[in-house]
Amino acid sequence: MGMAMIDGRVFDDLAENLGKLLPPGAAQLKTDFEQNAKAVLQSSLEKMDLVTREEFDVQAAVLQKTREKLQLLEQRIEQLEAADK
Repeated sequence: MGMAMIDGRVFDDLAENLGKLLPPGAAQLKTDFEQNAKAVLQSSLEKMDLVTREEFDVQAAVLQKTREKLQLLEQRIEQLEAADK
């Protein structure tokens, strides 16, 4: 499975939001904290086996088509069995 490419802004926003949780007096720590948080988030997500939305949608479509074919086959089998009786 392919690695999902996540927009870097997602990490910036998450790190910034985490930085807002720091007390107001910790302004000098905020930048360091945000950079560290961003690095930790990125490395954590890179270790996960994520798929892109496009890959997910393609697999969902394949599954739906397979389901439809299976339903048609089941109906056909029922018709053949009914005709045999």
